[in-house]
Amino acid sequence: MTFEEGVVVRLSRSEAKEATRRKLMRAALAILDAEGEAGVTTVAVAKAAGIAQSSFYVHFKDTEELLRAIGSEGGDSLRATIRDARRQARENPDSEGYRDAFRIPLEAICRHPEILRMLLRARHDPSSPLRDLAIQTADVYRTHHAADLAALGYVPDSPEGRRRLEIIADAVNAATNALAIGHLEGRYPNLEEVVDVLVSLSKGALHPLRASSTP
Repeated sequence: MTFEEGVVVRLSRSEAKEATRRKLMRAALAILDAEGEAGVTTVAVAKAAGIAQSSFYVHFKDTEELLRAIGSEGGDSLRATIRDARRQARENPDSEGYRDAFRIPLEAICRHPEILRMLLRARHDPSSPLRDLAIQTADVYRTHHAADLAALGYVPDSPEGRRRLEIIADAVNAATNALAIGHLEGRYPNLEEVVDVLVSLSKGALHPLRASSTP
């Protein structure tokens, strides 16, 4: 059961299980932020979540599965938010939507930078059990970004044009990651300045392509 504004709310078994699962994920994310990937152990996560260690295995096979869930589900939510900002930018070009599409991932990385670091390490480590997740995550970001660029009016009419959109998407995503880390390390303290640069990079790279509208 839970308490909402002084009222006892009884959860179904499935709701209670999902609530505990979310509690474990939040606890693991807090540990990941504070101590890095090595600090995420079943003992530490269960203790931080306030549950018995044996109950951890009701929800996750091991910490690898837990970290995979954090990376996958968090990525799905973030991509949906970014794509919504791009959609708003298409519908209202004079809004802040275009800048938001760059600001949102920067702020997400800054809130939980260890997720990015974990995925970057995994992507370049053939022995990492999370490597497939890291590669898939990068592929989905690239595919969605290229599709959103096409929806802005940069419609490729050849294999070379489609490849160019994917290159631009990859380049902008890589720049976003690098500049977010630079912000976290104090080299680029003004996040809006970083957004300015990403907007300029994106528009500059897109300029040579045939477009039916300007983002």
